Amino acid sequence: MKFIIPIGLIAAATIILVIFFFPKSPETKIIPSVTRAPAKITAESYGSISPIRSVDGLDPAKVALGEQLYNDPILSDNNTVSCATCHILDLGGTNQLPMSVGINGGVQKINVPTVFNSSLNFKQFWDGRADTLEEQIDGPITNPLEMGSTWSEVISRLEANSEYVKLFADSYSEGVTQTTISHALAEFERSLTTPDSTFDQYLKGDKDALNADEIEGYKLFTSLGCVRCHQGTGMGGNMFQRMGAKNDYFANRDDLNTHDMGRFNVTADEFDKHRFKVPSLRNVALTAPYFHDGSAATLLDAVQVMAKYQLGRRLQDREQELLVGFLRSLTGEYKGKKLSLPNTKQTSAQQ
Repeated sequence: MKFIIPIGLIAAATIILVIFFFPKSPETKIIPSVTRAPAKITAESYGSISPIRSVDGLDPAKVALGEQLYNDPILSDNNTVSCATCHILDLGGTNQLPMSVGINGGVQKINVPTVFNSSLNFKQFWDGRADTLEEQIDGPITNPLEMGSTWSEVISRLEANSEYVKLFADSYSEGVTQTTISHALAEFERSLTTPDSTFDQYLKGDKDALNADEIEGYKLFTSLGCVRCHQGTGMGGNMFQRMGAKNDYFANRDDLNTHDMGRFNVTADEFDKHRFKVPSLRNVALTAPYFHDGSAATLLDAVQVMAKYQLGRRLQDREQELLVGFLRSLTGEYKGKKLSLPNTKQTSAQQ
């Protein structure tokens, strides 16, 4: 028994030494995914804005085939609606309407996102339900309010067309299939990047590309925190965010529909209610009306709504003017020509 006390004392002393001189290992931290990012973030935590580059490595024949399919109503059930019906390249890649309109006048109660630079998005659709451009194509083709078709019908019609049979045979050994149709369309959409905006020229080193007000607008865009969500090459399109981060955007709405639930429709997670893919700001001056519900008619309206509901503040008139001016500098070029709207729409869209 005389050895028990010393041994006990030694054990106790050892524990004390371990506690004081060997701090415990840090707890394992679970880093949240982009969809559960903490509220307090910095621009650096999501990366900076980078200029759009021209697309390399696309097969010209497949791009051309995809472009022909994109503009052909043969994909729709009654041969009246094509991809270009809603995603009009001469109108900023949108239809300039609050909602999409499909076959037989069917209305899909969600705003049409631009097809330009869609390849830069980390997911497709407002709710992110498609991971790739190829997967996205299934949506409009089979949606009864859009093209209202089926893949078997589409394939049958294309196989009955000798021109398409040859075009597919020239580019795909498999011929006409759902996979090859989707890939050709996606290849064309991947070609729809719009580099060389004046802002991109500024980012690439031409400090005279932007005027003083546009530079001031860019600084304001960054300091206000807009860049927290609108960053990366697409200046958006790479995360989900709640519509109404600071104030309840849906509080006074009595006409809520399924589309207003956003990402929740995909995950059934309460956390994802009213969360949407952050839209790209590229060519934003050309893509009115804005937001998933098409509720903001002009760029100025959109800036005011974002300030109130996402930033929780009211901007001064001068701040709004600077932000709108900067956002106009994000309009890029397609096939070497700067994008623009027809004169009848240019003025109202860019107010």
